[in-house]
Amino acid sequence: MRRFEGKVALVTGAASGIGRATVLRLASEGADVACVDLKKEELEGAAREVRALGRQALALECDVSERARVSATVGKVVSELGKLDVLCNVAGILHSAHTHELKPEDWQRVLAVNLTGTFYMCQAALPHLLETHGNIVNMSSTAALGSHPWMAAYAASKGGVLSFSRSLSVEYVKQGLRVNVICPGGIKTALHEQFSIPKGADFELIRGAMPFVEYAGPEHAASVIAFLASDDARYINGAEIRVDGGALS
Repeated sequence: MRRFEGKVALVTGAASGIGRATVLRLASEGADVACVDLKKEELEGAAREVRALGRQALALECDVSERARVSATVGKVVSELGKLDVLCNVAGILHSAHTHELKPEDWQRVLAVNLTGTFYMCQAALPHLLETHGNIVNMSSTAALGSHPWMAAYAASKGGVLSFSRSLSVEYVKQGLRVNVICPGGIKTALHEQFSIPKGADFELIRGAMPFVEYAGPEHAASVIAFLASDDARYINGAEIRVDGGALS
């Protein structure tokens, strides 16, 4: 498929996991891709893989929680690649703790990256996406839909992303912009591997968040992102799609 021929995409969290898989999926279908992350070496590796597919790539270091850096990053993408058609906000962090022991600074950092970072990226990209009648795919989580213990900050941030995206999808619908969300769960990524239940926690409480089948690879989530970002989904707006192996069914 060449659904993104002539398109320019910006993907955050591009150095690894679902973000990197999304970069490669979009590039394989013809997109030029701006790869955004904080991990310099992995970021350069993702960009090299895009170029190996015959597409243009930018490797841009950016902390999405810093508004000035986000604005400069989006500006550079449009300046060097000519436009922006697709924004995929995949960057995210996770912190697990008993909520009564959760440090305020950990709460603030998770929301700053996952929720505020998504807002900053969307805000900076919107004028350019409106010009191209482009679209946004944001990354929420099954934690926004189900009851995931010890993840209060993460769940709150991803619930915010979901509500924020729904608001955008209506606000800009008559201007030709689509905004959709995927809610992954049970995806084998570095973020998933970093999760551990806090000391004294009851593992049985988290079984409801686990898939009934084996954990999927990041490419499975990337394929859903690519679908939503493509013209195949041109009549889909303000939707959230679970990618969780039926865990919340």
